[in-house]
Amino acid sequence: MRKLFKVLLATAPLLLGGNFSAQAADEFVRIASGPSGGSWYPLSAKMAEIFDKIDGISVSSGPGGGVGNVLDTNKKEAELGWTYGHTSYDAFKGQGPTFEGKPNPNIRHLATFYPAALQTVVPKDSDIKTYSDLKTKNISPGKLKWSGYAAAQLIFDKYGFSVADVKKSGGTVHHVGYTDSVSLMKDGHFEAFTALTSFPQASFLDLEFSPGIRFIGVDDAILKGIMSDNPGYIKIDITKDHYKSLEKPISTLGAVTIMVTHKDVSEETIYKITKALWENHGDLVKVKGVWKSVSLENALLGAALPVHPGAKKYYDENGVK
Repeated sequence: MRKLFKVLLATAPLLLGGNFSAQAADEFVRIASGPSGGSWYPLSAKMAEIFDKIDGISVSSGPGGGVGNVLDTNKKEAELGWTYGHTSYDAFKGQGPTFEGKPNPNIRHLATFYPAALQTVVPKDSDIKTYSDLKTKNISPGKLKWSGYAAAQLIFDKYGFSVADVKKSGGTVHHVGYTDSVSLMKDGHFEAFTALTSFPQASFLDLEFSPGIRFIGVDDAILKGIMSDNPGYIKIDITKDHYKSLEKPISTLGAVTIMVTHKDVSEETIYKITKALWENHGDLVKVKGVWKSVSLENALLGAALPVHPGAKKYYDENGVK
């Protein structure tokens, strides 16, 4: 009914023979989220539902990936995009192999959500012990424009090989999503599955149950080197509290999940979106339990970009530093 009223209000000048005012139309906000099977997709769908209740805007949400979302937001092919702190930093600066020296100066920080971990699993009875052993294997490191794939490439490089080396050594690289990765691994079509995502994550829990998996950790020296190069990365320990099959904690590369926006989205619109985001925290917890770890006080944690003025206004009002 609210939408119908908006449409009638917008068309009223035409029906009365007057001039149509562009100001009567809703501002369209597109959210670029994540793949089916991950946390971003359902959380983003709920955000779209929440934000769509704001007068003056209409909101849609669609699938995406951490790297592609930054590129789309920079080009304003999306007004809001899910990504990671390290990805946004590299994109803004135009550094690293993913962005090929091409800065993305139009992205702005809107909010920090929850931590994610680079998780690599192999069959429980596999002879793979470290990342170095993946050079000749059949692997699934994520889709080309996913932040997880960029992080996997970085780790591979630190262990002395590249995706191209895997192919040259007789291995294969599958650029597929979570659902296909689970199915293919269960069927024995590849020997390692890597994803940068929340933890515990449903895909890994599924594989842990059957056929059984083992997690591969990252050496501390490699983690320290990566974190010194990019402040968007953090160290994360995954424990038995996350996956029951873990006999002892493993250390891995982590990042904070964030949302970015385009610098030219109006201050008023981003203020209203930021306000609605934090005032509807409970609704998002109902979608995914990981949202319990999200808090307003950490909304600027790991912000490696300039903060959008609309978001900053809300955070200033609420004492968020």
